[in-house]
Amino acid sequence: MEHEAVHPGVQPVLAPPSPDTKHGQQHPLGIYFVIWALLFVLSTFSFLVDYFRFEGFQRWALIVIFMWLKAGLIVAIFMHMRWERLALKYAILIPPLLLAVLVALMSIESNYTYWTRVIFFGVLGGPPG
Repeated sequence: MEHEAVHPGVQPVLAPPSPDTKHGQQHPLGIYFVIWALLFVLSTFSFLVDYFRFEGFQRWALIVIFMWLKAGLIVAIFMHMRWERLALKYAILIPPLLLAVLVALMSIESNYTYWTRVIFFGVLGGPPG
C-alpha cells in the first residue's frame, strides 16, 4: 500500500459508511415534544382568532401567520429540513416562494384588469344583461 504511505489518514473513496451515517441521524426526542407543544399552542391561537371573532384583514392575517408558523415548524423539524445542507434547503424552499411571488403579481394584475373593465364598461361584476 504505497498510496497510504504517501497520504496517511486519507480514506479511500469506497470506504464503508461510518456508524453515524449507517443508521441515519438520531435527534433527541425532547425537541419533538417541544415542537408538538408549540404546534398545539399555535393551533389554540388559531382557534382563539375565531373565538374572539376577529374580522376582516386582521382575522385573515392572524390565520395566515399561524398557518405559516406551523408549516415552518413541521417542515424544519418533522421533515428534518433543519439538519439538511443549504443547497437542498434552497432547492426545496425557493420554488414555492417564487410561486407565491408570481401569484401575488397575478393577483395585482387581475385587480387592475377588473377595475379597468369596471371603469370602461361601467358595470360591477356579473354577466352583461
